[in-house]
Amino acid sequence: MPRRFIKRERAQARAYSQAVITEGGRIVWLAGQTGPEDAAGRSLAGDFDGQVREVFRRLGATLEEAGGTLSDMVTMTVFITDARLGDRFTELRKEIFGDNFPASALITCAALARPELLVEVQGVAVIG
Repeated sequence: MPRRFIKRERAQARAYSQAVITEGGRIVWLAGQTGPEDAAGRSLAGDFDGQVREVFRRLGATLEEAGGTLSDMVTMTVFITDARLGDRFTELRKEIFGDNFPASALITCAALARPELLVEVQGVAVIG
């Protein structure tokens, strides 16, 4: 499905688009996803990179079930428990999405549902 990304320099540097414009398609509302353990069941407590990668692996699997991929995400809300991890999240998101990023908000919060969680991502995808 065609998408138009409104890209501004500052937004691209932080690995998000100012806006993503779509027409038609199925909308998938993605629940908040965390990554307390990897696919093999190993704990990712204290491993921010591991949790981020696991979150996007799980979001990708959910989108695959819906007939899409991570590239169909048009917006996300990201919650992190340590503001100092924001730059690292940006680097990881660049690795995962290339240069066509979803719109995004990055929010620092005191805690998530479990003490070992460092990041949670919810989002919306539009599948063509």
